[in-house]
Amino acid sequence: MAISSQSFSPSFISTPNDLTRLPSTFTHFRKTQTRFAVSSRLNSSKSSDAGGSISPENGGEVPYELHHDLSPQRRRLGSPVFVTLPVKSVGLEGKIWRPKAMMLSLKALAAAGVEGVVVEIWWGVVERNQPRVYDWRGYRELVMMACMCGLKVRAVLAFHQHGTDGDDPNGIPLPLWVLDEIQKDPDLAFSDRFGRRNIEYISLGCDILPVLRGRSPIQAYADFMRDFRDTFRPYLGFIITGVQIGMGPGGELRYPSLSSQKLNMAWSRELGEFQCYDKYMLASLNASARNMGKREWGNGGPFGTGSLTKNPERSEFFRNEGGSWNMPYGKFFLEWYSDMLLLHGERICREAETIFRGTEVHISAKLAAIHWHYVTQSHPSELTAGYYNTFNRDGYLPILRIFSKYGFSMCCSCFEMQDVVMNKINPDCSPEGFLRQLLLAARLCDISLEGQNFSTDLDDDGFTQVLKMSKFYSDGIERRPFSFNFVRMDKNMFEPRNWDRFTRFVRRMSAGNMFRARLNSVGNLQLKTTVAAEVGLLYQLYQYS
Repeated sequence: MAISSQSFSPSFISTPNDLTRLPSTFTHFRKTQTRFAVSSRLNSSKSSDAGGSISPENGGEVPYELHHDLSPQRRRLGSPVFVTLPVKSVGLEGKIWRPKAMMLSLKALAAAGVEGVVVEIWWGVVERNQPRVYDWRGYRELVMMACMCGLKVRAVLAFHQHGTDGDDPNGIPLPLWVLDEIQKDPDLAFSDRFGRRNIEYISLGCDILPVLRGRSPIQAYADFMRDFRDTFRPYLGFIITGVQIGMGPGGELRYPSLSSQKLNMAWSRELGEFQCYDKYMLASLNASARNMGKREWGNGGPFGTGSLTKNPERSEFFRNEGGSWNMPYGKFFLEWYSDMLLLHGERICREAETIFRGTEVHISAKLAAIHWHYVTQSHPSELTAGYYNTFNRDGYLPILRIFSKYGFSMCCSCFEMQDVVMNKINPDCSPEGFLRQLLLAARLCDISLEGQNFSTDLDDDGFTQVLKMSKFYSDGIERRPFSFNFVRMDKNMFEPRNWDRFTRFVRRMSAGNMFRARLNSVGNLQLKTTVAAEVGLLYQLYQYS
């Protein structure tokens, strides 16, 4: 396999009596300083180790050194901020997108006090052409670029398609060989009552069936996670401190019930469609109905659910009074539908916990922030997504108990949203009510939390709301771990006014205890405390390169 023109390999240099490898959480410190030398091999024709091993050689290479002060005074009192990189940071061809602009942006983030970056690692990029043939080169280079800038990395293992529009310039499909299998057997894709197929994520009805050239989807995900672990093992717990495991569309544990991934006015009123009409889901539903002695309940999803944007009060299934969601049939179906999602989540949690056990990385999973129609009794948009959460039933506690059982953290978005704003679009909407329920469940299950924004353009009110909701979770007698993923880095982020807002937000989140790294090279290049010049150049690179 050919290697790209630039690759990186790290070597560790420690003073006597120091640890040669840092734990992912700094629970014990020594009053010494450890130096990590990162070397860059330019235009090398020698391929890097397949397993991502550390290369001790330094002949002819340009050395970089990262100095991390590991004294007890570096303990963070505030909440760290991470920034999600562009979707195509590594393109379909496996190369870093605009590497010069990427390096400039990473240096700017480090100077602003950002703790690290979130890197989405796409199944459709790494295992693109053939099963079990993985190409990690671009992502390895990106991880080392972050390391050179003193940034930590959270890796998101994305087993879904990005973008539903074929004309989306940032679209990333499932692996081509998987799409070939879906073409042979369309029932590998989710289907709604109208027969519309959704290929964002493989139907969880065939989770454990050998439908992917002799492997089940769960086995394919596990093999991918295992190869990631082996390839990036030297960096786990030191550079890569967190791994988020994708569990569904958008990386979230849910069904692809909504009609669009795009943020527009329509999503805020969608009821969603139940995704249970492929033959694998129907077979499970039919078997469950037979066990109940109600064969007639196993032929498909509920009737009378209305259209996507219909008022739920005018639908037979979702209306508050007399809705069949609260009748014996409705309860049966919703329990089966949500249990299938829970079973899928637990299968992946079990595999991930086993694979990453002992690597000292934090593993996490993401839940969808579906808050429209939250003030209704039936919560229709949550039901169609697989969350059996109604006015008299908590649908999130069972999920969080599974996360807690396997040592997972939880990620969720919409931390910037306010009821007073969203009610103008949909009076049944309550992002704050939804978040409070989810955060209380997280506290009850004693799991760490990663917050995230839903919209990409945040004003001062949005950043203030993030701070408010983060304190709702983390404040108390026993401070609970909280971090924030800002979604996402783009050229608008570095516009002067937006950049000023963002850097103020990072300082407020960090409580004045910002992470600092010193970057040295042969030319004695120092990481500047001001990023005005770099940001201006970066903006131009994004604009014109």
